[in-house]
Amino acid sequence: MSDSEQLSLFDLIPGSEASTPSVSQTNLIPTSAKIPIPPGTYEKLEQLAHHCKQCHRCGLGNTRTHAVVGRGNPQAPITIVGEAPGQNEDETGLPFVGKAGQLLEKILAAVGLSSEKDVYICNIIKCRPPGNGVPTPDEIAACKPYLLEQIRLVNPKIILLTGATAVKGVTGDKRGITKIRGTWIEWEGRLCMPILHPAYLLKNPSKEAGSPKWLMWQDIQEVKAKLDELS
Repeated sequence: MSDSEQLSLFDLIPGSEASTPSVSQTNLIPTSAKIPIPPGTYEKLEQLAHHCKQCHRCGLGNTRTHAVVGRGNPQAPITIVGEAPGQNEDETGLPFVGKAGQLLEKILAAVGLSSEKDVYICNIIKCRPPGNGVPTPDEIAACKPYLLEQIRLVNPKIILLTGATAVKGVTGDKRGITKIRGTWIEWEGRLCMPILHPAYLLKNPSKEAGSPKWLMWQDIQEVKAKLDELS
């Protein structure tokens, strides 16, 4: 189905130049990835979360325990985008709450950032892939419109993309994370920085110069400096 065909599924509101789904059509969003989610579909994150929790736009809706939508401040200046929920996230319905999430909290706190105040955290996809597998292109495509609406509603100054899957899923950039981490990328008029995934840091505990943890320390300091500059 082409983009134009997808948009034609929605009625035009009289006097509006943009396609906006009617209430009945909006209710169909969680049922199929063929139903588009135009920008502006949701007025609040709570509405989006309601759809995510009943969503079957891909097969992952059949195997999840909970949909993992997001946590943190819905008006935060920083949005952190991860890859996919793991077991802990699937059980709790919250992103980044396992060991990788605990490390992320420490990284943020090291530069004076709070996940409750300064950050909104979400993932490329909202449901755990079986066996914690890498999300498939179809799964990412089905869920990405939710993510785009989250970003629009939070309206962050900075987006941190944790790991190659998040970078590719959001920006389409296929370069390896070690090549582009710590660099600023402009995407859709927003400042994005690819960073190493905290789970990768857990596998590489060294703090020596040039190590993953050392690189993360450089990157998070740069993020804090940029945020201070923008503020």
